[in-house]
Amino acid sequence: MAVLGVDGCKLGWVGVVWDGRSTDVIIAPTIGQLVDRAGDVETVAIDTPIGLPSSEPRVAEKLARGLLPGRASTVFNAPAASVLGQPDYHAANAANRAALGLGLSKQTWYLVPKIRDVDEWLRTRPGVPVVEAHPEVCFAAMNGGVLVDGKTTTAGEAHRRRLLADHGLDVVADRRRGVATDDILDAAATAWTARRYADGVADRLPPEPRDQQHPAIWT
Repeated sequence: MAVLGVDGCKLGWVGVVWDGRSTDVIIAPTIGQLVDRAGDVETVAIDTPIGLPSSEPRVAEKLARGLLPGRASTVFNAPAASVLGQPDYHAANAANRAALGLGLSKQTWYLVPKIRDVDEWLRTRPGVPVVEAHPEVCFAAMNGGVLVDGKTTTAGEAHRRRLLADHGLDVVADRRRGVATDDILDAAATAWTARRYADGVADRLPPEPRDQQHPAIWT
């Protein structure tokens, strides 16, 4: 059975459906619509925080940064659950400080609509396992070490394409309106994790409790 890897893009969400032999790139404005378009899949892996904290920062991000020396800045802290209901950045920043003792970056605030989209969709109890994945951590795991070159550089893109192909993911990652090449490559990387999760061999950050999908980053 196929799996689905998901990354955000300007149009909403881009997904890579992978059945172990071939891939299909799909796009939709909401995560629910994307998963519906994917059809029958065994697991969904998404590059979005799942299982938001209420009183202290998550451990998953700290562990993920430890795997990415020189690239740790690609991992941002998940916002507090209370941030999702805030009307603007000022209120969201205050809510995050009150809950976690940390300010909220503008970068994270801009991602809140997508985090909220996933959070609300998960509350509908979709009938498929859904896990969180981080593409840079996925690529580092494929590579046996952190990728030094950024994903938008020529060398970084070529390295990521090669890693995906070496792991059986021959994906057509041509740039298209509203979807960057690196968005598709990142979705493909999370599809690799979705396959590993479905097969019971994915790694979890933190390692325990392994029987709980969230909050954790899987590779």
